[in-house]
Amino acid sequence: MRRIHIALAVADIDESIDDYSKRLGCNPVAIVREKYAMWRTDQMNFSINQIPEKAGQLRHLGFEDDHASGFTAEDDINGIMWELFSPTGQDEKIREIYGEPEAG
Repeated sequence: MRRIHIALAVADIDESIDDYSKRLGCNPVAIVREKYAMWRTDQMNFSINQIPEKAGQLRHLGFEDDHASGFTAEDDINGIMWELFSPTGQDEKIREIYGEPEAG
């Protein structure tokens, strides 16, 4: 399966988890308290990071692809970072950057 990935910066992670869970109709599949949350739906992989000074800004885009190997990132012609990763590759990157997530 291939899902679009959207990553945003938010002011308050807990308030944002509540808001986006209602909007997406599901709970996050991974949460790192005070830092990060990620949802997987049939259509998208959506993540948020608590970065108050950049709240509301796009962090990057990409694709979660079951057939991707590992994790890659590159900027497009407009300077927007695009990531490509497998679910396992993203899970490893989350642990590397933020620590061990809890289930949502």
